[in-house]
Amino acid sequence: MPGTSILARVGHTRAVGWQHVILALSFFAKAILIGLFATVAIDVWALFLRRAFNVRSLNYCLLGRWVLSMADGVFVHPDINRTSPKSLECPVGWSTHYTIGAGFGLLFALLVTEAWFARPTPLPPLLFGVVTVLVPFFTMQPALGLGMASSRATNPTRARLKSLTTHAVFGLGLYLAALLHWVVAG
Repeated sequence: MPGTSILARVGHTRAVGWQHVILALSFFAKAILIGLFATVAIDVWALFLRRAFNVRSLNYCLLGRWVLSMADGVFVHPDINRTSPKSLECPVGWSTHYTIGAGFGLLFALLVTEAWFARPTPLPPLLFGVVTVLVPFFTMQPALGLGMASSRATNPTRARLKSLTTHAVFGLGLYLAALLHWVVAG
């Protein structure tokens, strides 16, 4: 069914028994892998910005500190930098970063059509990547003490543009991952 979402195809396939399970697992694996690939693209972008322009990215240890603080019932911090460090915050932060990327990859795959995966184009994942910036703008940044859309950052405009660019790079990573899959699986 060209033009239908992959979720609809997986849910309405005529495959029976193990064929249905294998089809669903294949879809989820592909979706998660493109999300992980796109997350690596973000990290490569951050490394480039740091080395070429001395622009720092989010410290994922602080993300881990935030996540670990939730176990103590603390979801919002006046300034996450002033919150006491937590044991294992760095591995938890990096794991959370990649889990979010995999989740966004899965969400993207559920939204696009099977025809897109058969012939990937850059616009849908780029738009998706740009839209995903709303998540940190209205959840993570306020919870870390930066305010809505980094309104309390030292330079809010620069912080917003960096977030927007990073999420556009995520979208580009989704496209490149799908394109690579299309070329290899061909």
